[in-house]
Amino acid sequence: MKRTGRAFWLSSPGQGEIRHVALPDPAEDEVVVRSLCSGVSRGTETLVFRGGVPESQYAAMRAPFQEGDFPGPVKYGYLSVGEVEEGPAALVGRTVFCLYPHQTRYVVPASAVTVLPPDVPAERAILAGTVETAVNALWDAAPLVGDRIAVVGGGMVGSSVAALLARFPGVRVQLVDADPARAETAAALGVDFASPADARGDCDLVVHASATEQGLARSLELLTAEGTVLELSWYGDRKVSLPLGEAFHSRRLVIRSSQVGTVSPARRSNRSYADRLALALDLLADPSLDALITGESTFEELPEVMPKLTSGEIPALCHLVRYDKSA
Repeated sequence: MKRTGRAFWLSSPGQGEIRHVALPDPAEDEVVVRSLCSGVSRGTETLVFRGGVPESQYAAMRAPFQEGDFPGPVKYGYLSVGEVEEGPAALVGRTVFCLYPHQTRYVVPASAVTVLPPDVPAERAILAGTVETAVNALWDAAPLVGDRIAVVGGGMVGSSVAALLARFPGVRVQLVDADPARAETAAALGVDFASPADARGDCDLVVHASATEQGLARSLELLTAEGTVLELSWYGDRKVSLPLGEAFHSRRLVIRSSQVGTVSPARRSNRSYADRLALALDLLADPSLDALITGESTFEELPEVMPKLTSGEIPALCHLVRYDKSA
């Protein structure tokens, strides 16, 4: 039987299309996955869609099962949840997460899929890659009991970080965003909310995820002496200016980057990529994280939806893509 599928491709910056693909026959250690849903990680995927990946970062930005090259044509994405149709008996019929682009059906090594915990629905599991980023960020940041923390930028990544920080004992967490609509997200996650002008200062740690120059500058202002800004934003091909004069040196402030491409050095000796992803899926048992899924469309609509997500015409944190069960 010839296996086929359909995949969403960026044909050129700003232009997407759905292509038919022929699937290879699975080897003994591979699985055939039929997609149930996938997620559009709005920050990274819209940057890719508009062609904003710097040439120097083409290799670093490759997704695990990406096809093609930046700026296009390229098949890109990494938040897929599906059902195993063929493969090892222990996996057949199981619902799994995979770092795969938007495609109706695909073949991958069995080691590339992670079975969902029984208390995590498929729709919420599309957040696994983002919660995994938040886990890695907090391994990097190493917040302490009683810390005063701000998360600047209430997008998908920032909100995920805030949701995990809300579980830390004695920690004061405030989600900071210029969009007042993010107050509803903060309330669902159980954290305080403030506009940038009204945010509480004297923070031991600020996690910055707004991907704006103004947000990073405000993050520095919110720190106490010897505090740290953990930078999670990725600016692609944009330049960023910072106020590193004034009291930056006398207050001994720190700006530290964090990136999910490698396991945090704080846990690298005893945690694998698989361990980190499994932890992220376990954390998704919390139904409050449903607040991060703020839009929905079908797979067939992606060529029309992606430009609107990129322009902001469709506002979203994580956008859910559903697949026809007969596909």
